[in-house]
Amino acid sequence: MIQRSTSRWSQVSAAAVHLYTASGAVLAFLMVLAAIQGNAVQALWISLITLIVDGTDGSLARRFRVSEMLPWFDGRRLDDIVDYLTYVFAPILLIWQLDLLPPGVAGMAIAALPLLASSYQFCRVDAKTDDHFFLGFPSYWNVIAFYAIVLNLSPFTVGVVLIFWSIMVFVPIRYLYPTRTVAFRSTTLTLSALWLVSFVLILIQMPNPNPLLVNFSLLYMAYYVVLSLYMTFQIRRKARG
Repeated sequence: MIQRSTSRWSQVSAAAVHLYTASGAVLAFLMVLAAIQGNAVQALWISLITLIVDGTDGSLARRFRVSEMLPWFDGRRLDDIVDYLTYVFAPILLIWQLDLLPPGVAGMAIAALPLLASSYQFCRVDAKTDDHFFLGFPSYWNVIAFYAIVLNLSPFTVGVVLIFWSIMVFVPIRYLYPTRTVAFRSTTLTLSALWLVSFVLILIQMPNPNPLLVNFSLLYMAYYVVLSLYMTFQIRRKARG
């Protein structure tokens, strides 16, 4: 009887984790509403919450063994659906709605590029490697939207950035999976936490955040890209023997 009760509780806990992941879809909806209303800061606050949910639901899923407790439910597919909404669709809509892209057909074409590129990436079976890297730019369009707004970038600059990173989706560089990549994991997690703190402080100070704070947050972006390139080079060198 005790074993049956424990099993039922484990299933309820696993279902709660899936619901936690699924809440990201609701947050994406709220982000879209904020974008339509032209409330950039509110949209970014919601985007921050989605980052926290996405950064924690995986560890919760492993902690509560959701794949064992609910084997008929594909949590990875749910995670991909939610990630596409929160990391791709909602941020690109936000960028478009705030007139951060060139007007007319050119802007629409540029906006379509990350949507299409990320659709391809999310369907790749090797998008996440066995050694816990993302293969190709991991569709961090929410981060790009954040800096486009905070730095008040011109539509031309935002357009170039979107085109460049859409191409980088297809370039097989191994990007850090901050919560799972083993190499430099402690350093990456510490810096990721500090970046999230800077994200909060920047939003509190909007529309005029402290430039030093913004530059500090950008240093994490530089760390992320440089270390990803370094790890890609090291892995390829070892593979060549």
